[in-house]
Formats: sequence, C-alpha cells, structure tokens
Amino acid sequence: MPGHQSRPIAVVIAEKNPLLQSSLVKLLGGDERFTIAGVANDGQRFLELLDKTAFRVGVIGWEMPVIDGRGVLQSLRGRTDAPRLIVYTGSANPDVPRQAMTLGAAGFCSKREPPEQLVDTILAVATGRMVFPFIDVASLASDPLAGLTPRERELLAALAGGLTNQQMATQLDISLNTVKFHLKNLYDKLAVGNRAQAVAFFLKGREPR
Repeated sequence: MPGHQSRPIAVVIAEKNPLLQSSLVKLLGGDERFTIAGVANDGQRFLELLDKTAFRVGVIGWEMPVIDGRGVLQSLRGRTDAPRLIVYTGSANPDVPRQAMTLGAAGFCSKREPPEQLVDTILAVATGRMVFPFIDVASLASDPLAGLTPRERELLAALAGGLTNQQMATQLDISLNTVKFHLKNLYDKLAVGNRAQAVAFFLKGREPR
C-alpha cells in the first residue's frame, strides 16, 4: 500500500482486565500496522517482558496490581533504551494525564474515548510525538503555557520528567542543537532563566485552582 510503513509497530499491552486485554489484542492484532509483542496482566510482568522483548510502544494501565502505571514509569525513568509508553486508563482523576506526563510517559488516552483514539495515539507516539489532552481549556486565555508550540510543550514535559538535553534529543529524535534552540525559545516565552525555573513554572501552572 503506498505510503504504508514497511515494518509494523511492535506493541506490548499491560492491562489487568482480561476482557479489555483481549479486545485490545484483537484491535491491534487485526491491524497490519501493528504487531503484538507481548501481553501482561500487571506492571511487574510488563517490566519482565521489557527485558526479554524488543518493542517500540507500551500501552499500560494506571491502576494495575503489583506495580501500577506510576511504578512502571518510575522504573523506566532515564533509561534511554526504554519503549515509548502510553497510559491507557479509565481513571476519573483529572490529574492523571499531568502525572503521567511528568513521569515520562509519551502519551495518554482515556478508555472513554473510541478505540480509534488509542490507535491514533500509538501511531503518533511511535513517530516521536507526545500526545496528551490539554489540561484546562477554560484557562487557555490566561495560561502562559498556551503560547508554547507543541514541540516546546513536549520539551517542557520532558524537563519536568528529569530528562537531560541528550535524553530529550534521543527521545524526540532531534539533534542536541535543536533541543537547545527550542529550550532558549521556551525560556524566553516563560520569562525564566534556567530549566529549574521552567519546571517550577510548569508544575505551578498545573496545580488545582
């Protein structure tokens, strides 16, 4: 098929609900753009699979037994060889996307969305993008973060996740110079002088009002 990528995206799914797990396997396994590299019932099994299987994207729950989504993200923080992770959850906690972002997830998708939304999120994340819902649409007009480009938002989230410039370059598949260029623009827009101030600005901007 013209324009179709030649190699399927290898995905591992960590989902505690057996019915949903089988539905996801059917959804992705029936799409030639993906290949199911493994399935886990909890975060610990997911991490075990990581050491045995090569895959590009992990779809993980937030509320899982043994090791939850937060624990998985914390375990992989700073690992340059880690797959890109999408938190897929039905949690009603509006702060979960922000938490997932700051812990280094590459994307977030709610189980309330149509299945096609998860497919689109996996495709985007596999190409190096970060996919998160905008946290508070009502505060857009007064939010300085609203003036950032999508790439600047990605870098700000990566900063908050503790990544170095080199790790950000690797994760986003851009050069170190490009990272530095975007960070300079980011600091200028937020009127801050360094990464610590930028992270503080980011976290303050996400506090409940």
